[in-house]
Formats: sequence, structure tokens, C-alpha cells
Amino acid sequence: MSGTEKTKAHAEQAKGKAKEAMGRMAGNDRMTAEGHADQAKGNARRTKEDIKDTFRH
Repeated sequence: MSGTEKTKAHAEQAKGKAKEAMGRMAGNDRMTAEGHADQAKGNARRTKEDIKDTFRH
């Protein structure tokens, strides 16, 4: 996995976790859902890079 994409995936996952936690604390369902979506984007990015790495080797 390229370093930049790996970093982006981790950052997106962390951002999503933080946003989800803040949404839960504030009782804001929309923010919680957005945080969950950000985590899913990070997971998708990571999976995409893992698949690319599998075919490279």
C-alpha cells in the first residue's frame, strides 16, 4: 500500500471515529451518521489499496 494512501485511509478513519463520538455525546444523529460514513470511506480506501497490493506481488 502506498504510504500516502495508507495515511489518508488512517486519517479518514480517525476523523470518522472522532466525529461519531462527538455526535453521540451531543445527541446529534446526523453527525454520528457522518462519522460512520467517514469510517466506511477510510475502510474502502484501505481495501482498495490492499487489493492493488495483492495483484502487484
